[in-house]
Amino acid sequence: MKDKNFDAVKMMREIREKLSQLYKEDPEAEKRDLEFTRSKYKVKAKNVKVHSK
Repeated sequence: MKDKNFDAVKMMREIREKLSQLYKEDPEAEKRDLEFTRSKYKVKAKNVKVHSK
């Protein structure tokens, strides 16, 4: 395998881990981030039904 200058998969794993840790410490942060993104791109929130087993 060649030595890569840029590893997108590694970068995404690091970002996902960082956000996961942030949202564990502050659960409201995820809600704020989603609301900000929705308002920025003018997207309406979908009503998601939770499936029970």
